[in-house]
Amino acid sequence: MFIPFLYLCGMNKKEVILLSALNLLTEKGIHNTPMSAIAKAAGTGMGTIYNYFANKDILINEIYVFIKEKEKILLLDFEIDKPLKTQFEYYFTSTVDFYLSNRVYFLFMEQLQASPIITEESKNAGVEAVASVIKLLEKGKQERIIKNIDTEELLQFMGGAVLSYLRWYFNQKELINKSIQNQMRMLWDAIKE
Repeated sequence: MFIPFLYLCGMNKKEVILLSALNLLTEKGIHNTPMSAIAKAAGTGMGTIYNYFANKDILINEIYVFIKEKEKILLLDFEIDKPLKTQFEYYFTSTVDFYLSNRVYFLFMEQLQASPIITEESKNAGVEAVASVIKLLEKGKQERIIKNIDTEELLQFMGGAVLSYLRWYFNQKELINKSIQNQMRMLWDAIKE
């Protein structure tokens, strides 16, 4: 993903480094991208990068939290007074649309699936980003609408379904308009009581 120069001009140096690293890490791979290449892509020196990020693992965790914060914003409009299924549909379609609109975020997060690079602190920020979904699942279990399975396990299952769908979607030459509805229905059928 190319970042236009004018877009970069409105950002501070740390944001430029984060976005440059995000693009480079998804293009070249996390393990194949040295900090020197990130510095070059960001148009800065190594000293400046290390001023913000002591090492690549810290930079990767910051990008992870940055994406999770963006994801959190889209779930702020969760309408808790709506029926549970409607809330679930909102969560699913919003999350899928978010990653469809930000493919580079998806590519980055896909590389980090079950990665030891992500710290507990970053994982906690990720859990905080889906707090409204956790409440939805807890409420659904309490009302016996959603299977009484550990919430973390349900989240893992749902997240895996979203990742699998996105992976499939990005590899299609011709898309079926109803595919997102089909995926959402299958996931709902899997978790409902």
